[in-house]
Amino acid sequence: MKIGYARVSTTGQNLDIQLEKLGAFGCEKIYQEKLSGKSGDNRHALQDAIAFARDGDIFVVTRLDRLARSVLDLVQMTKEFEKQSIGFVVLDQQIDTTTPTGRLMFHVLSAIGEFERELINERVKEGIAKAKAKGVRFGRSPKLTSEQVIEFRREFKNPPD
Repeated sequence: MKIGYARVSTTGQNLDIQLEKLGAFGCEKIYQEKLSGKSGDNRHALQDAIAFARDGDIFVVTRLDRLARSVLDLVQMTKEFEKQSIGFVVLDQQIDTTTPTGRLMFHVLSAIGEFERELINERVKEGIAKAKAKGVRFGRSPKLTSEQVIEFRREFKNPPD
């Protein structure tokens, strides 16, 4: 059986293209969710899809980054698939881990994906540091004015009877 998994990072994004590709590939069961891919622990649809897969099944995603964000996570998942004799196919990158060439392509592309993610994180950190240096404040706006904070502290030190 071909088991599909589709994921987008935010609720504002759309799963339609992934679902269409998975259906066209012949996936008989498709799991889907709208959730960040940073950690597989809280992605219940992914856990359900993996638990559903059996010997001889093929686990299908449209792109590697839909499954995991790090090479370590990807390698661990595919090793579990191998132990259970479950194939792994990535449609957009044309990877099929049931073949030696597919396994090689999988490892090369997942390493590039992780490298790209690290570059993005570095750029984001640099951008935040530059913004802070220019005086940009991050986070929620204060709910209390400085006068309200002073009054609150005064009342706390000297509570009314």
